[in-house]
Amino acid sequence: MIAKEGYPFILSAAAAVLILAIIPEGFLIFLLIVLLAFFIIFFRDPERRIPPFDDIALSGADGKIVDITREEFNGEDFTKISVFMNIFNVHVNRMPLSGKVTDITHKAGKFIPADKKESSFENEQNIITVETKYGKAVFKQVAGLVARRTVCYAEKAMDVPMGDRLGVIKFSSRFDHYLPTGFHPAVAEGEKVKAGETIIARYNG
Repeated sequence: MIAKEGYPFILSAAAAVLILAIIPEGFLIFLLIVLLAFFIIFFRDPERRIPPFDDIALSGADGKIVDITREEFNGEDFTKISVFMNIFNVHVNRMPLSGKVTDITHKAGKFIPADKKESSFENEQNIITVETKYGKAVFKQVAGLVARRTVCYAEKAMDVPMGDRLGVIKFSSRFDHYLPTGFHPAVAEGEKVKAGETIIARYNG
């Protein structure tokens, strides 16, 4: 499967390859084929096996854990776990917890490298607030140095199950999980995770 946001890139590259196949341009055709392959790989959207357990939070993104901390956001305390996605990771995001989306806010900002901690506050991002059975959770789709657009599939007032597709970020980027404080990390910094499959925290009340 391919994320729908990838089709404009894939179809454009495919059309260019077909045109140049009729009027061969050797090396240029090779480069366009490589570009086409890159877009197909980048926008891949594999199915994931959602763990059948209660009281867990799943990673919202593929990538590497770059930050685990307790942090205040809008006057409330959360367990924060951040994932950095490079250009080789799957960039389709998934819902870390089941819940009702109560707010989606787009915040304009900078495009500093997404593996930097300050990108969580200064970069372009979508801020998705969700009411769960454990309390409020907040998820951020954060743009990076190359990424220039965050896309959220969910809409306000929508009930979204854990592991469901939440959105996509185009090219390298970051996903921040702000979990209710009853959740305790089940991963460590530097660990690689998969969206919708890796358990990143467990709820202990």
